[in-house]
Amino acid sequence: MKNSIQLFLLGLLLLSQNIFSQEIPATTIISNENLANYLKVEVKDKITNEGSIAEAHLAQYFRETFSERYFYDWKNFEQRFQLYQETYPKVRQDHTERALDHMAKYNGDTPWKLPFNYLNGESVNAYALRHLARQHKMVDVAFYYNYQNKTPEYLNYFKNQLKSLNAALVRDDYENIEGGNGVYEVFRSGYRILNWLQIHNMFLGEKEYSDSDQLLTIATLLQHGANLYENNPEFTPGNHQTRGMSALAMLSILLRDFKDTDAWYERSMALLEKHLEKEIKDDGFQFERTVHYHMSDIDNYFYVYQLAKNSHLKVNDFWEEKLKSLFTTLTKIAYPDKSAPVLSDDTDNPWAEKNNISGALTLGYLLFNSPEMGYFANSFVKSKMYWYLSEEQLKMLKKIETVKPTTKSLSFPITGYYIMREGWNNEDKMMIISNGLDDKKPDHQHGDILGVQAMANGKVILPNYQVRYSLKDLELFKNSMTKNVALVDDELQGKQYTSNKGGSGFGKFRELPKPKMIVWNTSEDLDVFVGSHDGFENIGVDYSRQVIYVKDDFWIVKDNFKSNNKHTYKQVWQGHYSLEKSPNLIRSTFDNAEGLDIYQLITTDEVASSGQRGKGWSVVSKKDQTNFSFITALYPYKGYSNRIEEGRENPDLKDWKLNASIWKITGEQSASLTKEYAQMFFSVKQLQLNEINIEFSDVSDVFLKLNDDKLMIQSLSDEIIHISIDGISENRKHTIEPGNKMEFTIIK
Repeated sequence: MKNSIQLFLLGLLLLSQNIFSQEIPATTIISNENLANYLKVEVKDKITNEGSIAEAHLAQYFRETFSERYFYDWKNFEQRFQLYQETYPKVRQDHTERALDHMAKYNGDTPWKLPFNYLNGESVNAYALRHLARQHKMVDVAFYYNYQNKTPEYLNYFKNQLKSLNAALVRDDYENIEGGNGVYEVFRSGYRILNWLQIHNMFLGEKEYSDSDQLLTIATLLQHGANLYENNPEFTPGNHQTRGMSALAMLSILLRDFKDTDAWYERSMALLEKHLEKEIKDDGFQFERTVHYHMSDIDNYFYVYQLAKNSHLKVNDFWEEKLKSLFTTLTKIAYPDKSAPVLSDDTDNPWAEKNNISGALTLGYLLFNSPEMGYFANSFVKSKMYWYLSEEQLKMLKKIETVKPTTKSLSFPITGYYIMREGWNNEDKMMIISNGLDDKKPDHQHGDILGVQAMANGKVILPNYQVRYSLKDLELFKNSMTKNVALVDDELQGKQYTSNKGGSGFGKFRELPKPKMIVWNTSEDLDVFVGSHDGFENIGVDYSRQVIYVKDDFWIVKDNFKSNNKHTYKQVWQGHYSLEKSPNLIRSTFDNAEGLDIYQLITTDEVASSGQRGKGWSVVSKKDQTNFSFITALYPYKGYSNRIEEGRENPDLKDWKLNASIWKITGEQSASLTKEYAQMFFSVKQLQLNEINIEFSDVSDVFLKLNDDKLMIQSLSDEIIHISIDGISENRKHTIEPGNKMEFTIIK
């Protein structure tokens, strides 16, 4: 009986949620005369004057609420704008160029449905329509109005473009969601709300922005909010809904005097919390695995968190913890020069080899007052974010507390990023390994499974490149030829590339390798990473990659291929290389004689160089092999005398001697590195030294330390190794998991 009652009550709750009907219309604009009818009863009673609310009275009321609730008080705009010009003197040209570009392309009364033409007669494409719908450059027009001594035509241009969209809505003459370029699609509508709110607040003190104009903008924003609420009843993964729900939450806070806005707030905050739960992994990384979308999510949550704090609205602890983790993650993945690697679809600056994260971490510092975030922060924020800070936060920028991070090598095991780090001095080494794939939305993933990027001596020595969706070579820069990966024959990792149905240029791979994590182990001597993927199983090749960081000297990358048939196996290395002792030594050199030597410990066949867009890469190949392993030293150097000596047959790698071990080695295509009592062996079957005899059941990679009567063995292999040892006090036979260590006592 009790269970039946509970089920009945649950059913009533679900029914009540489903039958809630908005009063604010989603497909029409409320007239100014009727706007007061949609106020909450208590608000209407509060501002009613003798039974009615005049237009001027209602507009004045909302000017006051915006003064209290928006990111800054519009009454202080003139002072803010003056400080803005002093702080960002160069941004005037950017605003001007973008504003003039927008107004030269579109009338104020513009169409909102393809096909139509720019004012110069050229066709507007899908990519351009999407940006028109976001109204980014309308913000520039608003700034241009202020730069041009408040010439009315520029303010009127905004009013006319807003009215043109409302007219298109009434005529049902706008791009819809089904076409892929929907003007009211959640992402574009969300961005438009953000931008129009900023413009509205900028104009609230302007004579040309009449009471009627102000209320029309509010009515338009209400229609947008109702549309977002109606079309987002459930969680949908991805940054598009996050952007839209961020905007809906902002509207529900700023316009909370209206009916329905409590439901808007409840739904938007619940869906945003669901995005935080599902899309910010427990290791702190945004699920799309890119710095660009990671920082974009920071902005989405920041706007809401900041407005909620301004209005003293409760934001739960889960929200705050997840938001903070987004900032903390950026500090963990940063290069020693405070930038960040390029990870998949980073799009701010095409072909750039780093990401600027200082702006995001400046926001983190202002929200959480963290000196470690302050280490990356600027004494200013990006010009765009200036308008979303309080007066108190602007004052904080004048004296930032900083503490240098202490984190070294670490992993993001859920997202699949692994970082090998020397330290935080500008010349220190750092490498990041990518071995992850989001199972729900891999749209922004590149063909870089098991790819590496690295920095040393202040230079990105193994780069990846930012992309731009509208560029015709997007597919090239998303796929494996522009990554530091291993390949087989002419196979690339990304397969079945397809552009989106809207035709904006964005494209994704329908098929990508599935990564497998085998081992991640850090110690005082080595960081050891081993992983594999199934990207070449379609042609009968098993593949794995081992990356070993020899602290704090260089890296060894071992690429393993196994097949029953012969193939050409390849390594792709990004950069501009000279062929010092081709194909086994290639070299890149930067401006202060720092560089990277890529040295093959096992002989290869050839190296071929190529490039595009000013970027270059070299492909090292081994032909006609069934089983083969590249054993490659990635050797950063600074100064001519510190390079690998290309004239020597077995050159030293720092203090490590190549193929000069006192141990007797058995194994085909094996190699060794020796430093005092430490030894690394690759592709060995048997090792002998005096009375010590180590036999491996299969070809193996190991790290040994022999000191007095102690022998330490660490597996560097991609599979479990079985060993039989003579000359020790313990049992002869042992099994060692990848990355694990065992210690034995030598019989003397």
